[in-house]
Amino acid sequence: MSGGVDSSVAAARLVADGHEVVGVHLALNRHPEAYRSGSRGCCSLEDAQDARRVADVLGIPFYVWDFSERFHCDVVENFVAEYAAGRTPNPCLRCNEKIKFAAVLDRGLALGFDAVATGHYARLDWADDEARLYRAADAAKDQSYVLGVLTQEQLRRSLFPLYGTEKPQVRAEAAALGLRVAAKPDSHDICFISDGDTAGFLTRALGERDGTIVDTAGTVVGRHAGHHQFTVGQRRGLRLGVPATDGRPRYVLGISPATNTVTVGPREGLAVSAIEAIRPTWAVAEPRLGRWRGLVQVRAHGAAMPCAIAADADGVRVDLDASAEGIAPGQAAVLYDGDLVVGAATIASAA
Repeated sequence: MSGGVDSSVAAARLVADGHEVVGVHLALNRHPEAYRSGSRGCCSLEDAQDARRVADVLGIPFYVWDFSERFHCDVVENFVAEYAAGRTPNPCLRCNEKIKFAAVLDRGLALGFDAVATGHYARLDWADDEARLYRAADAAKDQSYVLGVLTQEQLRRSLFPLYGTEKPQVRAEAAALGLRVAAKPDSHDICFISDGDTAGFLTRALGERDGTIVDTAGTVVGRHAGHHQFTVGQRRGLRLGVPATDGRPRYVLGISPATNTVTVGPREGLAVSAIEAIRPTWAVAEPRLGRWRGLVQVRAHGAAMPCAIAADADGVRVDLDASAEGIAPGQAAVLYDGDLVVGAATIASAA
């Protein structure tokens, strides 16, 4: 229970359905005094208090589980290391993979519980003995992308009670139950970056290192204090000292950690039609190897793009039907067959 309206209503529905429900809030910050106030992200002290009040209203036991060390190692340090390597990670996806549906699920099973339930918007159905993950009914809130790294074993022990519900109905249910979180704003920021300043957070973690910004011809057009402050597709905050000859905006096209160089160029330089991805995981019971047609999504709120997929045990190649922009190494490529989540892999390169 994060302390938000979604997990609160998910818990309430399970109670109403007769399940034996225990509310668990995750303490993920190694330094609780550094928790932010307000609702910019999740995991604040206020969130823990909101979750406890909801549990009291629902009449269920409530616990706070401290996974701060595991979270720091598996999510925060990974986030920093990925940016240091010139890649763009998704920490929410990593948290689902390593914390919520791994560490939490493992502890829950050890304590005798049957499953982990969350307020994620995604649909879970069964076909024979296979758990199948689909997009949620509310396309605007669909979170199947950040769940795309879950394995069949994890999906079998998961529950998503909000799968067929749109957000206004969730808020209405919370209000009808008298829950104070009914009108609580959604969280949008990275939960461990309290001020929302990702570049500042990374600079504090990695330090400053003077480097150059070059155009596609190799001409120096600016300087920076560390390549980790940039991501492919970025337009704002480049602070270029030499304007483009055609006057058009320039975007980050590439990052070279070895030379601490950032390459910028025109928007059309972002267009890619092929993706190479590594470390595939499969949400379906049998890995979808070989060549097949499907959809790929590379951002949590991005569009699903038609493509040809060639997968083997080591990696996935995706050939897009139409070129796309701003695809960065480190992002997750989640593979779909229609609305069915098939699997995911980490983008190594795009061209």
